[in-house]
Amino acid sequence: MTERAHVDFYDVVLKPDPSRTVVRPFEPGYPRGFDHGRTRTSETIEMILGLDEDELQRQLTGVTASLDENHRDVDATLQRRFDEIAPQVPEGLSLSAEQQRLIGAYFSQEYAYEAAALFNPSAVPHPDQSGVAEGAVRFVLALRGVGEGHVSSVTFRTGVWAPGGDLTIDDPGTTSVPPVIAKGGGTDDAVRLDCGGSRSISETVLFPILPSQRQGIEDMRLVRFVDDDGSVAYHGTYTAFSGAEARSELLTTTDFKSFQMRALRGDVASAKGMAIFPRRIDGRYVTLGRQDNKNIWLNTSDELLHWDGGAKLIEPHFPWEFVQMGNCGSPIEIDEGWLVLTHGVGTVRNYCIGACLLDKRDPSKLLARTPRPVLAPSPHERDGYVPNVVYSCGALVEGRTMLLPYAVADSFSALGTLSVDNLLGCMA
Repeated sequence: MTERAHVDFYDVVLKPDPSRTVVRPFEPGYPRGFDHGRTRTSETIEMILGLDEDELQRQLTGVTASLDENHRDVDATLQRRFDEIAPQVPEGLSLSAEQQRLIGAYFSQEYAYEAAALFNPSAVPHPDQSGVAEGAVRFVLALRGVGEGHVSSVTFRTGVWAPGGDLTIDDPGTTSVPPVIAKGGGTDDAVRLDCGGSRSISETVLFPILPSQRQGIEDMRLVRFVDDDGSVAYHGTYTAFSGAEARSELLTTTDFKSFQMRALRGDVASAKGMAIFPRRIDGRYVTLGRQDNKNIWLNTSDELLHWDGGAKLIEPHFPWEFVQMGNCGSPIEIDEGWLVLTHGVGTVRNYCIGACLLDKRDPSKLLARTPRPVLAPSPHERDGYVPNVVYSCGALVEGRTMLLPYAVADSFSALGTLSVDNLLGCMA
């Protein structure tokens, strides 16, 4: 029997932290049939405007002091929220700055975005490698945080890894910063986000903004993409879940300070789990997908945002894959070809991580795959929100060593390393 790849594990564990909160929009509403021609928003604004000056100041001072403990620029945050609500304020009223900020406070909420889970990580090289020791790499992790209502947001961590040596995760601090919608926030197709208020990448939180994302931004697969002209962008494909429908969307940034969110189009875009190759092949964009919810598919397109068709690439073959397969992040280019981490689902819905190798010039050719899982749920790490799951949304290779961030039981995240040569030697 073919040997299983050897994984060395770090002691680092990233667990959900309910003290990490972000201020996000909130707006109450009536159930259908109970609005009586008025909205709760207009009724709440009316009550706020009925406060006398002393009570107004008391309420505003209290909420500002509370938010000041964990958040910066509170006055500006509340003012921006009022500006979003302003069209619902009765016309002709002259409001003081204090009234405006208090209205903004009533239509905001402090949201513990990773209170329930912190999982499904992906890793890419940090855009700033200055000051890093020779042979080491600074990296960015994107993770899925889950909070109240099982709503998923994107949160980040940074760290430094020396292959064969130490790994450190930077302290994310206590402050979490919401994005400012810079342009396009009124559409369902695209939105631009300004995260310049974050002093580090780990302060930035991307919570659902578009109607298509109402119930979550899930499982971002980040990739450092180098275009034919040498320009670099970080693309992240993710599943947007509205509560009724899921679709694939794309996050793009060059510096992790400003982002663009765009919907993907075409018949492939309605599927989960798309992962972009880190460069074009023969002038075309290439992705892996799971549009039939069973097999891994290869898709090509002339446009980054439009995906149709595709061809089946890898089918379940080994017992730990019999239920379904999918990618665990974007393919990684090595000398031998495209190294792809996969996931397979087997008995009692066990999720395991495997790997395969695709031809570098023609990734439609499967060269080899791991008959046994690279990583499987262990007796010590199997319990959580969804038991019997190990999962990743993207690994990082430096030299001939892989850094593998992975999630356990849809609850928390851990990290390990493995030799690329050992991994290839375990394929058949």
